[in-house]
Amino acid sequence: MADIALQSAVLGEFRRKRVIALAMPALVLAYLTYVFFAFDVAGLAQRARLDNAATLLSDAISYKVHVTQDNRTDVTSIAIEGSRRMTLPTDETPPWVHREGARTVIDLPQGHRVIYDGPVALYEMPGYGEIRITNTGSAIDLSLPQPGVPDFINASRTRVTVTTEAGRLTVTRSRTETMRYFPGWELFFFDLRSPFHRMTWTAIAETVLWGDRLDPARGNLALMVSNVWNNEIWRHGDVAWAMGETILMAFLGTFGAALVALPLAFLAARNFAPARWLRFVVRRVLDFVRGVDALIFTIVLSRAFGPGPMTGALAILITDTGSFGKLFSEALENVDGKQIEGIRATGARPVQRYRFGVMPQVLPVILSQVLYLFESNTRSATIVGAIVGGGIGLLLTQAIQTTQDWEKVTYYIILIVLMVVALDAVSARVRDRLIKGDGSGR
Repeated sequence: MADIALQSAVLGEFRRKRVIALAMPALVLAYLTYVFFAFDVAGLAQRARLDNAATLLSDAISYKVHVTQDNRTDVTSIAIEGSRRMTLPTDETPPWVHREGARTVIDLPQGHRVIYDGPVALYEMPGYGEIRITNTGSAIDLSLPQPGVPDFINASRTRVTVTTEAGRLTVTRSRTETMRYFPGWELFFFDLRSPFHRMTWTAIAETVLWGDRLDPARGNLALMVSNVWNNEIWRHGDVAWAMGETILMAFLGTFGAALVALPLAFLAARNFAPARWLRFVVRRVLDFVRGVDALIFTIVLSRAFGPGPMTGALAILITDTGSFGKLFSEALENVDGKQIEGIRATGARPVQRYRFGVMPQVLPVILSQVLYLFESNTRSATIVGAIVGGGIGLLLTQAIQTTQDWEKVTYYIILIVLMVVALDAVSARVRDRLIKGDGSGR
């Protein structure tokens, strides 16, 4: 009978595990099915605009030259990215733009051509024909060489846009504008005010090394460095300052939180808290500040103290205090009590017991956690800075909101990645030196 009961129990256990093994994949599949319909994954795929993604990618690695005609004054201007600060003077008209009296002829790649002729804009497209757009003053009339409006033309009574791989033409009642793409980041080193703007790199090297002074007050090398640093378009000096603010926010927030959390961790640790009710209160406070996201604290503090990098650092400090308090208290609860007892036997006071019996055991863990969160907070400080108006996050948000400077967005993202990589390497060397006693790094 005992053998039969044992056999029945074993078979029952096997059946239970088989049911669990089948139930878990079924639950996961059911959840994924719910997510598919709840998040409208099919609709998301239908709403995806691959053409917009292609345009965004193109804007990130290239720049646009705008040839704009003011339809109220018939004045034509040429500007990089359509910015007034990057408007080319008349003596720097690109070779692909031809002014023929009142007419302006714009040569685009692949044999495409745009012609401005007063209120009429013509787009000559090989293989399709001539697209004629007329500004009547009250409406925009579109005349096509073939019946039906193709997908690359978006037309209404007030606006007509022709978008092809060669460029883009937009006509409204106020202006007519053609955009041509070029690879690279124009004016990255020298803006239009710089005397080095019109020089080749060979000419720049010759001017810096042995050329006559362009500015009597300083040498050509100092002038070149100043022109790059104070570039009005790319603002390298402002970007460097913003990167420093971002790192400072992360540094103050992280290490300030560590200093605040360490004494709280002793009050939250089971083997160090003087009273159970005090440990409960401290742990709940740490749970609260850890449970509220740093972005929430950022919004609240920005309303209370105003925008600025210090507000962002304070938001990081509050959130990380909760994280550090929990991590430090767990490290303290796992210390070896024999070392503390050995130091107690020498007649050491409580502070000395903590200094020589506790801290050497938990310090490697604390340093590792602090340095790791410092690396993480350099990324968080970017988002926090976008809210409080400080650091590289502010410049990144401004570039995104313009919807034109996506090459600047790419530039800032690359700098953020390089900043995180550099801080990761530095923190790795610091950890090795402080914890392992060498500076070999990774």
